[in-house]
Amino acid sequence: MTIEAINEQLLRAIGVGVALLDRSNFGFYFHNDTFEEWFGTQVGTNTLTDLFEALDVKALGDGLDQNGRYTAEIRHKKKRRTMVIAFDFTAASEGDQELVVLVCQNITRIRELESMIDSYSMMVERNTREIKREKEQVEKLLLNIMPRSVYEEFKAFGVVTPQLYDPISVLMLDFVGFTDMVASADPSVTVTELNDIYSAFDRIGEQFGCERIKTIGDAYITVAGLPDPMPDHAKAVANAAIRFIRYLERRNTSHPHQWRCRIGLASGAVVGSVVGIQKYVYDIFGPAVNLATRLQEFSDPMQISVHDDVAKNLRDEFEVTSLGERDIRGFSKQQVWQLHDSKRTIASSQPISSNAAPDA
Repeated sequence: MTIEAINEQLLRAIGVGVALLDRSNFGFYFHNDTFEEWFGTQVGTNTLTDLFEALDVKALGDGLDQNGRYTAEIRHKKKRRTMVIAFDFTAASEGDQELVVLVCQNITRIRELESMIDSYSMMVERNTREIKREKEQVEKLLLNIMPRSVYEEFKAFGVVTPQLYDPISVLMLDFVGFTDMVASADPSVTVTELNDIYSAFDRIGEQFGCERIKTIGDAYITVAGLPDPMPDHAKAVANAAIRFIRYLERRNTSHPHQWRCRIGLASGAVVGSVVGIQKYVYDIFGPAVNLATRLQEFSDPMQISVHDDVAKNLRDEFEVTSLGERDIRGFSKQQVWQLHDSKRTIASSQPISSNAAPDA
């Protein structure tokens, strides 16, 4: 077997097409069997430009003149399948005759794999964005039901260690006549208005350092001094309570549904933790929560009741009047006080944001 025959077999084995072209008209002097297998028997009777109309002849000529080399990719349809062929042209000469050596490689599979990789990368990127968006939504939801420090612990360890917070102040708000309103009004209207009110309460409470713990129907519970200690926790919930009532009074002047509330304020110890496994929620338990719940029962509509320890902390900056001794269920008889609204109630050191509900 001659050297030429051996080279031909090697070129066929590695899937490379080779042709020798006339530089003047790109006619074929020679082509191997692989080249003919890809492009047909008409190769010998046609020029390169006849076979590949999409080939940029001008760019090919400029590349050969300037660099002696030119590369391109051509799509060639063979039966029902489109092949992607990489062309590598190299200028050569034999005596006075100018030639071009053309080496072709079938890169169809490579391009298919690249396309698959690109599609996979786009899918991964899209899924990553969706996962990130879902993660942000979950984080936002969890931050709505627990303080950030508690959320960080829950995210890191999967559990929350119960913590004793002492002292803190608790605000318990309950709406008057809510049951009758639910029975008589359009449910969607009731829920929409309740959502608006609770959102306003959240903004007001945030300005005074209060952390909303939960809502139970028409009951709204927020605290000050949890999870971070706050020296003036009693004043914080007192400021928030007065603002809540101002907001409702102003709102009632322009809405058909009249929302009236009772509020109880108490200070003391609570335990805070995440409760539940599948449907978990952050909650607080302890004497301060129970006492605030009992105190709001002593309030008349749109009034605020506080127990004696809270009243002592508020007297210097707030107006309070005695409601006398009351027998508080679960507690001993205690002096109960009513907290009044006045212009000196809101401390000037707590500016009101434009996002908060306006005063009455």
